[in-house]
Amino acid sequence: MIAAAARTAAEIAQRGTPCSLLVRRRFEGSIRAVLWLLTCLSVVTTAAIIVVLAVETYRFFTAQGHPEISVWSFFSGTEWSPLLGAQPLFGVLPLVAGTLLVTTIAGVVALPMGLMTAVYLSEYAPPRRRVALKAALEVLAGVPTVVYGFFAVTFITPMLLQPLSSSFGTYSAMSAGIAVGIMILPIVCSLCEDALRAVPQSLRDGAYALGSTKFDVSAKVVVPAALSGIVAAFLLALTRAIGETMIVALAAGGLAHMTADPSSQVQTMTAYMVQIFLGDAPAAGIEYKSSYAVAFTLFLITFALTWIGAIVLRRYREEYE
Repeated sequence: MIAAAARTAAEIAQRGTPCSLLVRRRFEGSIRAVLWLLTCLSVVTTAAIIVVLAVETYRFFTAQGHPEISVWSFFSGTEWSPLLGAQPLFGVLPLVAGTLLVTTIAGVVALPMGLMTAVYLSEYAPPRRRVALKAALEVLAGVPTVVYGFFAVTFITPMLLQPLSSSFGTYSAMSAGIAVGIMILPIVCSLCEDALRAVPQSLRDGAYALGSTKFDVSAKVVVPAALSGIVAAFLLALTRAIGETMIVALAAGGLAHMTADPSSQVQTMTAYMVQIFLGDAPAAGIEYKSSYAVAFTLFLITFALTWIGAIVLRRYREEYE
């Protein structure tokens, strides 16, 4: 008994002196306060961004000397030439069309490829191969976007300029869209794989018990069961593609016009903002203020996609016990 008591005393000494209840409560209260401040910081930062965009957009529409600018003409106009000519034109639809064209091409490249890669990693790949491929995808996700832009200019564009594709020019929406698709591929793959692996194993076992093949289980059981997560992953990846800047600034060109031709050069909303903030317009001019209106339009589009993704995830989410 003496040895046991000594051993217990030694263990207590190794663990240290226990803190009083008051000290623990104060420590937990301080941790809670720090977490609350960090949460408020993120909310305040988001609110500040929205306020700045809204205020500067209002100043753009109420700028003196430009009574021709209205909300309707801005969102419905089909000509965008704020830096050319004596009469600047502020119709944002050409920038929206260029952004959606590049995003559509990126989605066509990344969404099916990312989903098929996720299905392979989740259902077919051995554990060691899955770890290796996941590491490769993480490396791909860590590549700076400017590198993707140079890749589009030096590799994708020369391939599109081959004799069989002579309709393509030095800059094109196709080149930028392919590069953006490669950039968002790890996002699609990672989020889709998480959704697929969240499907309970009991559903797979039940399908196998009914005589289903591996492909039947993957395509007819696992993918439909994870559909809400897959759709949310698609929308999140498209939102990332819409907001991409460096790739489109380097590879898409700078011609803002209404087109659906992937071989023509286009200008996206983010590329226009880069052009303005590089010094092509004076800081007090109406052209400079127009970049805030374009940024606010971009914010509305991304917010709408995020909101739709949240609705889809909440409405069609499958919960398993």
